[in-house]
Amino acid sequence: QVQLVESGGGLVQAGGSLRLSCAASGSIFSISSMGWYRQVPGQRRELVATIPGGGATNYADFVKGRFTISGDNAKNTVSLQMNSLEPEDTAIYYCTALIRTTRTTRDPLRFWGPGIQVTVSS
Repeated sequence: QVQLVESGGGLVQAGGSLRLSCAASGSIFSISSMGWYRQVPGQRRELVATIPGGGATNYADFVKGRFTISGDNAKNTVSLQMNSLEPEDTAIYYCTALIRTTRTTRDPLRFWGPGIQVTVSS
């Protein structure tokens, strides 16, 4: 059906940078928005950043200008450039997208990637 695949995670020292990428494939007619969420074990999954298809980007307050989300509509991809990483950023990061699978699909459906680990050491 639809598959989201994340890449670019890993281990980095505090103050360092990582770039996450996500590619959507499968039955895709249009994508309303793409974005990133993150989750720490035992905590609620929270929004990091989103990029609507035709709107302005949206960021969580904790980003504080450190992260930048970007997308490529032609390639159905979204990236998250993360700078000045802090140990508190350690989490599993999930790519998500609102996708109409066919031109007759009335409303978009939400899809999730499997998640990718980001670990920031002190």
